[in-house]
Amino acid sequence: MNTSRRNFLRGLSGAALSLPLLESVSMAASTKAAAKRMAHFYVPIGVVRRGFFPGEADSIIPKGNLGGVMKSLGEQDPKLKVRPLDRLTPTMEPLEGMKDKVTLITGMDRTFQQGTDVHAQCASCYLSSAVAYEIKGSAWPLNRTLDHLVADQVGGETPFPTLEFSCNPFSDNKESIYFDNISWYGTGHLAPSIRDPRKMYDRLFSTKEVKVYRDITDLVLEDANALKRKLSYDDGQKFTEYYDSIRTIESQMDRLEKMRAELANVKFEAPTDAYLPRGEFIRLMGDLMVVALQAGLTNVATFMVGPERWDTPYMFDGLFDKPKSHHSMSHNQTKMIDDLLQVDKFHLEQYAYLLNRMNSIEEADGSTLLDNTLFTYGSGLGDGSTHQYNDLPIIVGGGGQQTKSGLHINLPEGTPLANLWLTQAEMIGAKMGRFADSTGKVTQLMA
Repeated sequence: MNTSRRNFLRGLSGAALSLPLLESVSMAASTKAAAKRMAHFYVPIGVVRRGFFPGEADSIIPKGNLGGVMKSLGEQDPKLKVRPLDRLTPTMEPLEGMKDKVTLITGMDRTFQQGTDVHAQCASCYLSSAVAYEIKGSAWPLNRTLDHLVADQVGGETPFPTLEFSCNPFSDNKESIYFDNISWYGTGHLAPSIRDPRKMYDRLFSTKEVKVYRDITDLVLEDANALKRKLSYDDGQKFTEYYDSIRTIESQMDRLEKMRAELANVKFEAPTDAYLPRGEFIRLMGDLMVVALQAGLTNVATFMVGPERWDTPYMFDGLFDKPKSHHSMSHNQTKMIDDLLQVDKFHLEQYAYLLNRMNSIEEADGSTLLDNTLFTYGSGLGDGSTHQYNDLPIIVGGGGQQTKSGLHINLPEGTPLANLWLTQAEMIGAKMGRFADSTGKVTQLMA
């Protein structure tokens, strides 16, 4: 293939397949640090407090919506400010093998604007944290979100300044865009998420011409063959690992296509798009996000596990014998608490899976992808039954030497969530000074 044709193909609508950073082919490997990245893992409808929050195992089970109450259901331990994350709660048990890589943060609140839907605000405004009533003409405090503000400063050299992943593939959604998106270019301007793994895969790795190849790696493997003689043993291992991950995703995609074709001829009660168990679908989308971060296709990503107030029934991966609505269960916490605890733990299992994936990928300077990524688990509600915006469940993973890990940081009640967003932005090199309603930085997290 001649050079002009190669350049043309790589310049089409899709991104070129990027190589991981390899020391033996980098002219400045000794001085160039790995890119700093940010990703957000968003969980809808909050959590069951007694399963998630330390010290609340015997707390009350909320019986209903408390409206705009912005006060913790339990009393904070005045002596608890920072302590080792040595004993995990039942919901957080999936993080046992990674607890030295994560920090639990409690005590943070979010802005709430009276008069509009609680769920719509908690999703759409999660990463904006705008001051209530500050945005004229908006029903809620929705502004340009953190991911885009950060990408403005750190995403310029990547093919995609940001990537938006959604694990909502179903067609019978009943809610507006405000319930199903956490990324916004600005007030009223949605950054649409991709909810089909094939479409995301094509967006990352395909062009109109490359699609004629059965194996999309054919284009770059031609270049790779020329590189092989120059690679050290360690770089050869990294190279193989990277392309093996691409091929694994390809095979999963082939499986999806085959199953779609089979289901088209069968009467099936569930939506035909629900072709994968819930956990497998989330992990497949998560693998795509990890590869995109690893390959340098983006430095900033959002990952939404599911929409707020979602009435589409679906099976959680082997959890229940019939489809159940997460939202409906959250309004019946007294009766459904055991099922809800399973859902919360299930979500942490998916987060733990992606933490481990990132931690297993070594970069050119000897650090891991997780070391170079702030990967935050969180929700816009503190409790799905009470619909409270205070004491949000937040876990910060990764960050390497920039962060203090293996801790439980309990901030004073009422600390704005925007303080954490400001802290993270500056950690990866985006200078802001202030973000939304922030009042300072979470210095306890900073190394």
